Amino acid sequence: MIIELKKFGTTLVSRQAGREAFLAFNPVLKYLKENESIEVNFDGVIAFSPAWGDEFLTPLLNKYGSRLILMKTDNLSVKATLEILEQPTDKKFNIIN
Repeated sequence: MIIELKKFGTTLVSRQAGREAFLAFNPVLKYLKENESIEVNFDGVIAFSPAWGDEFLTPLLNKYGSRLILMKTDNLSVKATLEILEQPTDKKFNIIN
């Protein structure tokens, strides 16, 4: 399953918007097959804040662990946010090319 984050907007910054995006997307997860991965694509995202990411990515990481795959990006906003989100936990995002 591929999640194109730009479908939620190009400026993903508020905690409330992240929570709303996760709640809107959550019903789609029931169609995820048992061993299927979730790939998150950041193409087209201009700004990505820790608040939005915490509400959307952290629940996915907590539930799906290594099945959550983040596509590599050169976006500094995304890179910084991912580093911040990993700091308070021992969990690391699986980032691939």
